[in-house]
Parts: sequence; structure tokens; C-alpha cells
Amino acid sequence: MNSAENISASSGSSGEGSFLSEFEKLLNDKLDVLKPGKVVTGTVVDLNREVVTVDIGFKSEGVVPTSQFQNSEGQLAVKPGDKVEVFIIALENDLGQVVLSKEKADQKRVWDRVEDAFKTGDIISGKVVQKVKGGLQVDIGIPAFLPGSQIDIRPHRNLDKFIDQVFDFKVLKITRDKGNIVLSRRAVLMSERDQLRTETLKVLQEGVIMEGVVKNVTDYGAFIDLGGIDGLLHITDISWGRINHPSEKLSVGQTVPVVVLKYDHEKERVSLGMKQLTPDPWITVHERYPVGGRITGKVINLTDYGAFVALEEGVEGLIHVSEMSWTKKVRHPSKVLNVADTVEAIILGIDGEQQRIALGLKQLMPNPWDELRVTHPVGSRVKGKVRSITDFGIFVGVEEGIDGLVHVSDFSWTKRIKDPKEIHDMFKKGDEVEAVVLDIDAENERLSLGIKQIQDDPWETIAQRYPVGVKVKGKVSSLTDFGVFVEIEDGIEGLIHNSQLGLDRGEDAAEAYKSGAIVECEVITVDREERRISLSVKSIKKRQEKEQMAGFMEDTSTAVTFGDLLAQAKKE
Repeated sequence: MNSAENISASSGSSGEGSFLSEFEKLLNDKLDVLKPGKVVTGTVVDLNREVVTVDIGFKSEGVVPTSQFQNSEGQLAVKPGDKVEVFIIALENDLGQVVLSKEKADQKRVWDRVEDAFKTGDIISGKVVQKVKGGLQVDIGIPAFLPGSQIDIRPHRNLDKFIDQVFDFKVLKITRDKGNIVLSRRAVLMSERDQLRTETLKVLQEGVIMEGVVKNVTDYGAFIDLGGIDGLLHITDISWGRINHPSEKLSVGQTVPVVVLKYDHEKERVSLGMKQLTPDPWITVHERYPVGGRITGKVINLTDYGAFVALEEGVEGLIHVSEMSWTKKVRHPSKVLNVADTVEAIILGIDGEQQRIALGLKQLMPNPWDELRVTHPVGSRVKGKVRSITDFGIFVGVEEGIDGLVHVSDFSWTKRIKDPKEIHDMFKKGDEVEAVVLDIDAENERLSLGIKQIQDDPWETIAQRYPVGVKVKGKVSSLTDFGVFVEIEDGIEGLIHNSQLGLDRGEDAAEAYKSGAIVECEVITVDREERRISLSVKSIKKRQEKEQMAGFMEDTSTAVTFGDLLAQAKKE
């Protein structure tokens, strides 16, 4: 028999019965609340190292392990007199105490809240605590599971960045008897995105300036979240200046101002621009950077063909490798400059339409090629060492970084180079030679030298030294199909044409004119401009024959006269 039954049985009068009936009802209601499985509010009456004693209005007080009231630092978070919610585990233990649990009360409260959120679609908050198989574990007061597919709108490979983060979630599934709760952050984000999208579409139009968040960066640009709708910011619309990759200016998560360049309502495609928010610096670039002016900038990039220098935001200039030194052949700009160097340069040219500025580094120094005209004018003699030997001539060092070319045609007035190997026989790298300056082309940085010009041209006086009709002796140097070449002095050859060889019938030219043989011949023509001398053996032979004939005729004439005289004497 319970307490209510005892009280009812001892009641004697109808008044008392009415009172007892009311009391019995209140007692039963209280007993219905104070039973295992219920969450009740009690008052902390005492605490020690082991338990916290809580009065829940029952005949005996309840106990809760002290650890359930400790904070993260291990300190008790309650004191006598505090009101606390507890879960009734048992109304009586071996010591006659009510067994209570704060943790179970908290869990039941969370479970009730989760169930309500599941039914109503409300949002709950929780903290991601760790990675688990297939997703993340979230603390919402009790452990819950967040599948990988429900973490975000787009997939993520690295889930570590979500740990210790607090987010809002929707409850997708709940199984209370098994203690399973499945959450979705993606559903919350999608809902927020849809709401933002509706608001964004109300204001979205070409020309409007908005703020967006960089969602993704690619080689060709960046996708910007404008609020429920993404727009493409192409790499060419990020900056007025040249950039190699969008990541130089943008990073994921960055908030940036953009202007809507184009909006396709049907396809819901949005083209965005950043550089359009500021005036195009190239429109007035000629005013700020006149040709011939001196500028200071920072080297931002090096390529095989030159160095790019930032003059201001969106304006860059190029120092080509050919404009880095007057005398040195710069093979790569890294030999002269480094990225981040601050340099001075001269503006050589501006192409605003192509957005190009040509800069020069060597123009800061005097042009040694201009000075060369003063120090080594045309006609002057120079001495220098052979720097290199080619098939067409030799290069001679005249000044630091300035080499002059002696072409094969300017080696000698008389000797012809027929084989490039002959050049290597004549000169060796490092040989010191003397030459005459023939020409200075400062614009193209070319210096022409001549060695033969040190001496007088023997062909200038050839006509005086070898007048037509003079007899000369020379050595046969070569035999050709059209005649025989005879060297009449060092480097000077004359040609005896086949028609002037004076060969007898059946006589062989090769036998008559062997190489090295000494031949006497007569000069018949001299062409100083073409550097040709024509010789003849035949003319000498003819002259000799005429002289012999004249002598014979003279002898014959004398003999007849003498005979006549004898005949006349006999008659007398």
C-alpha cells in the first residue's frame, strides 16, 4: 500500500475525505513527476569531493557525481542554493538516496531540442570536434554525425580546416533509440544562398558595383560569389597591368569590389570587372611618361628577352636585353637585374594602344660608339688583339666591349682567300694586329677595319710600273682552261690567254708552261679598276719574227746589189 492509500484509509469524515482526496491528487501528480526517466529542477544543498547533493522535493535528497558539475578547467560550476536540472535515474539506492544525473538531463534536453528542430526544420548550432569515417563528428550537446557530402555546397578534400569551427546545421535524420543524429550544413548554406540569390537578382544589372567573395581561382580568372549567384572575373579584367596568374591579385575567401560588365538573364551568366573601377592609366600615359624622360620603377618579372618594370599600378615597361648594355651582349636579363630591384631607366617609346612602354638602361650612360668617332675616327690606325676568327674574317678588340671586323677582302691588296682554313693559318686568337678604321656605324654598333689599308695599294701605280708593251718575266702560278696565270711580282698576277700563248702547231700548253717555270711575256692591257693585267708571249714571238724577217730582207737586198756590181764590172 502506498502513502496515498494509507492516508485515504485513515480518513474518517466526509470533510476530511474531501481534503484527503485533494491531497491524494496532488501527491499522485508529484509522484508522477518524480519517477525514473523524468527531468526535474532541484536545489543544490551540499557538495563535496564525490557528490553534489540536490533537493528535488522528494522524501530524500538526491546525489549527482561532482564531475558532472565541473567546467573545462576542473572547477565546480555550482554552489549551494543554485537551481539545477537533473535526470532521475532511481528514486532510491542502497543508501536510500535518489540517484540523479546532470549529464542525462542535459542530453535529454538536447534530444528534445533536436527532435523539435527535426520536426520544424529549425537550425541548431554545433562545434566540429573531429574527423570520423565518412565525415565529421559535431558536438551539439551530444555527438552528431555530419556526412562529407553535407559539409559544404562544394566538396572539400581537406576536412581538417573545419575542426573546432562552430556552424549552423539542419537535422536530416534522427534515431533516438540508437542515438543517431545526422546533420547537414549544406542544407543551411543552400537555404541562405537561395535567399541571397533572390535579393541579389533584384539589384543585379550591368554597370552596378557590388562586393563579392572570391570562390575559386583558375588560370583564366576567378569566380566571385555575389550572393547566391557567381560571376566570372576574367584575368584580363583584374588589372590594367599585366599579370601572369589571377592568384597574384586574388585569393579564395577574399572580399573584393567588382562591377557587372555583362549579365545574361536567360543563362544567368555574369561577367565582372575590377580594373574598370579605376580610370585606365594608359589613356593619359603620354602625359606622365614623356619619351626621353627618366623613370624609377621596380623589376617585377624577368623573361628571356627582357625585364618588366612596374611604373605604377597597372602600368609596366619593358627593358629589352638589347637596351641593357652598349657593349656587352646580355644573354639573359638576370645577368644584370634581379626581381624586386629598384632601377632607373630612360623612356624610349610608348604605344598606348598596345599598352607598351619601351625602356632603356644603357641610355643612362654615354654611348661608347659615339665616342668612338672621336677617339678612333675613320682613317686612324688602331691596335688590338684578335678576339675571334670566322669564315668571313676576324674580330679585333678596339675598346672594352667594342670589336671591329676585318673582312677577308681587307686582309691583303693582292692575296685572295680561297679557303676559310687559310684564315686560321694567317691569324691566331690573341694575336695583336694593326688595322685602319674604315667605317663606324654607331646606330647598328658595327666597326669595320682593314689590314691591307696600312700599306699602299700596289694596283694604284700598276700602270706606271707595267706600261703596255713592256716586257716582264714571271713565274707560272697556275694553268686554267682559258690560259696561264703568271706572277710578275709578289701577289700580282697577269693572265696569258690561250690565244696569246704563242704555241706552235701541236705543242701542248701544259708541257710548254709548267708550274714554277719562268716565262718572258709582254704587257698588252692593264685594268686598274678590275685589277687585271693581260700578258702575251705571242706578241713577243711575232716581234722577234718580224725583226728576223727584216734582217733577212736587208741581207738579201745587199747581196743583189753586189752581184749587179760584179756583173757591171765584167762588162767593163
